[in-house]
Amino acid sequence: MGLGGPWTRAARAQGGQLSLIRDAEVEDTIRLYATPLFEAARLDPNSIRIHIVDEDIINAFVAGGRHMFLYTGMLYESENPNTVIGVIAHETGHIAGGHLTKIRGAYEDASAIAILSAVLGVAVGVLGGGGAGIGVMASGQGVAQRSFFAFSRTQESSADQAGLTYLDETHQSARGLYALMEKLSESELLITSSQTPYMLTHPLSRERMQAIQAHIERSPWSDTPEPPDLVERHHRMLAKLFGFLRSPRETYIRYPESDQSVSARYARSIAYHKEHLDKEAYATIDGLIAEEPENPYFWEVKGQFLFEDGRYDESVVALREATRLLPGQPLILQLLARVLTERAAPGDAAEAVKALNLAIRSEDDDPSAWMLLGKAYALQENLPMADLSSAEFAYLLGREEEARIKAERASQGLPTGSIDWLRAQDILSVTANIDGDS
Repeated sequence: MGLGGPWTRAARAQGGQLSLIRDAEVEDTIRLYATPLFEAARLDPNSIRIHIVDEDIINAFVAGGRHMFLYTGMLYESENPNTVIGVIAHETGHIAGGHLTKIRGAYEDASAIAILSAVLGVAVGVLGGGGAGIGVMASGQGVAQRSFFAFSRTQESSADQAGLTYLDETHQSARGLYALMEKLSESELLITSSQTPYMLTHPLSRERMQAIQAHIERSPWSDTPEPPDLVERHHRMLAKLFGFLRSPRETYIRYPESDQSVSARYARSIAYHKEHLDKEAYATIDGLIAEEPENPYFWEVKGQFLFEDGRYDESVVALREATRLLPGQPLILQLLARVLTERAAPGDAAEAVKALNLAIRSEDDDPSAWMLLGKAYALQENLPMADLSSAEFAYLLGREEEARIKAERASQGLPTGSIDWLRAQDILSVTANIDGDS
């Protein structure tokens, strides 16, 4: 998976951490599920960031006002898009209901803030070492969520009702949400320390289950079939996650050779690549591309395979095709820029700068894009812009003294009054009170 760069699995530090993953196809698919719900809740979809946590437990939570975290364990348990859509609808109910403001005091605690450090740690980890797949990176203390983001049963019921309303407004069934709740309800019999984190942060009750069931019985949309193309996309997303996050052996068991579906072949191509079975990996992904030449994600995965195998020229060709098919996708643009800066042929730095500026237009708070942009400008020997990009990178990571020093150096080389010079002044302004010895 492109994920803005090659897969890296950051080590989990002591105390338990979240490991976030980034991938263009996964994020685009989840965003496709979420956008109609956000609009139904009268929320700006662009203001809400969705993050995928690599952990095999059923969980989801919201933090920082407009950050939603979904766990791979919950995705794996979803047999269809409707289950994930139901969970997103419920979590959207918490955001729209202002429930987070009621726990803001707890959120201000440093342990709770550490959860959102995940957002900044994401892309940095992507740019690390080798390994195939999705970008995986460690974040702040994940266990903090259990105490800081626990909602009351009253708030849970309120979020349920809001979520059910959003499902109705978007003409979708609540059966998927109920099925997941039913599965989780068994956990209420366990002692607290053994419960799944979702149970600790989202307490269930018989009344809540009955209310959802009653809604299903009266809603005109309860038996609405899911669009086949959305179901297929869901299966591909899960196959891709499984292929990158699980061992090849597990992938071959779940997606045996006898299964010739697109999703199964997709997963196996990734497993082959991870085992350095190049003939099988390229034959499989090329077969998928031959069937769907307009699928940007297949081209992206092939580009990543080629990059990780050191075949930079071919990787650039594949990733250029991916960006042609899906213009402006920030993570694919980042991966293309990564390959270009590694290859560093004549013209590569300029193309990387163009790609990264386009990516930053969509995600200006992604540290990895600024890191790469600094490298690309340095290859062009444009040191003021390299310093400015490095200042943006450092500031996003909370390294304010470093950001101030870089911004000062950038402002000395940039035309006074230019847009970039003004950006440097902005960084200097917000870091002006930083002690140089801090």
